[in-house]
Amino acid sequence: MSKFLFAAMPIQGHISPGLPIAKRLVELGHEVMWYSTSKYRGKIEATGALFKKVQSAKDLDDSRYEEWFPERSKFQGVNQMKFDLKHIFFGEMPAYAADLTRILKDFPADVVVMDGAFTGMLPLKLTGQAPKIAAYGVFPMTLSSRDTAPFGLGISPSTSALGRMRNKLLNGLVENIMFADVQKHANKLLSLINVPKLPYFALTAPAMASDLFLQGTSPSFEYPRSDLPSHVKFVGPYLPAKQTEFTPPSWWDEMKNRTVVYVTQGTIANEDFRKLLIPTIQALAGEDVLVVATTGGRPLKNVDIPLPDNVRLESFIPHHELLPHVDAIVTNGGYGGVQQAIYYGLPIVSAGKTEDKPEVCARVEWSGVGINLKTDRPSKENILHAVKQVLNQPQYKKNVMRLSREFQSMDAIENTMKELSKLAISKS
Repeated sequence: MSKFLFAAMPIQGHISPGLPIAKRLVELGHEVMWYSTSKYRGKIEATGALFKKVQSAKDLDDSRYEEWFPERSKFQGVNQMKFDLKHIFFGEMPAYAADLTRILKDFPADVVVMDGAFTGMLPLKLTGQAPKIAAYGVFPMTLSSRDTAPFGLGISPSTSALGRMRNKLLNGLVENIMFADVQKHANKLLSLINVPKLPYFALTAPAMASDLFLQGTSPSFEYPRSDLPSHVKFVGPYLPAKQTEFTPPSWWDEMKNRTVVYVTQGTIANEDFRKLLIPTIQALAGEDVLVVATTGGRPLKNVDIPLPDNVRLESFIPHHELLPHVDAIVTNGGYGGVQQAIYYGLPIVSAGKTEDKPEVCARVEWSGVGINLKTDRPSKENILHAVKQVLNQPQYKKNVMRLSREFQSMDAIENTMKELSKLAISKS
């Protein structure tokens, strides 16, 4: 049996895909340890893995980023992504590395399993101290390619001669100008701990530093790349583990024989429900649909409007319980939630501009499974029009069902087990 050390960004969308991976490794008899923040201790220990709390790094809570990083709210779009890279992802890199160096002395892992955005292993990799590294992708692929525009701009791919020229120019612009300050910031942090500069673009560094990169989707929901690195494997969507206990709300049976539209702003970009959730409720108030809205754990009082008669509001409902009863989803484009919607065959209306959401929304449009509203503050009129389109125009349902069948044919966890087992016993 092998030793696996997990280390992921302490963010729900980064932790959650790894939980069933860790659980399955434990079931197979491997030794599994997980380095993380206090918030996720219960979920991690529920997998059977040994929890190791951050020491040098900050014990962050991702639901309180507005408290930890109050200046973050001043930025939007690409500028907010740059802020996040500097202060959330790379900011704790030296501290993560210090903790992991100590842990690996007592727990000599055969493989470190991290999410595709975790920076803490970069100093160890660049100084030759890292064991084998596997990363699982928790958002659309960041890897640069001659066939794609840079990650973060939300632009569709192109393999034509002009398209590749566009891609080359844009990739150069993003890497050498737009994100030059992020690269400089990351390299400064590395220099402070006597580590060489990054040999790759900061945004792609964790993926490029890994020996195995497991993209958590199917090929049909990712842009084709003729120059895709050989260490990248598509394993299928990482779906959250199903909860064993669920008590349906009192209105649950109302979804029978009704057209149901679900609206969510996820668990991170949900500090302002007037961006999407409230406008969607208002847009659909007079329609013959049942609207189910969830606040991603935020207090229900934050939805500070009178609720129309056709709206049912909850803090949280497990997607595997709710989505089989839903006909369409309105979302700000979280990667995990969108992939669950596809898995259950739901046409999508997406509207997001923060984190990786422009890229997720762009793939919704590119794959034909829904409509990208290309803003995080759509009007009620645009929401209503888009919802009617995905419900009434058959191509959206046809396309999402095609992807749904592909998703359901791929067992992400078992595919991951095969790849991790091969990596663990391979020669360094």
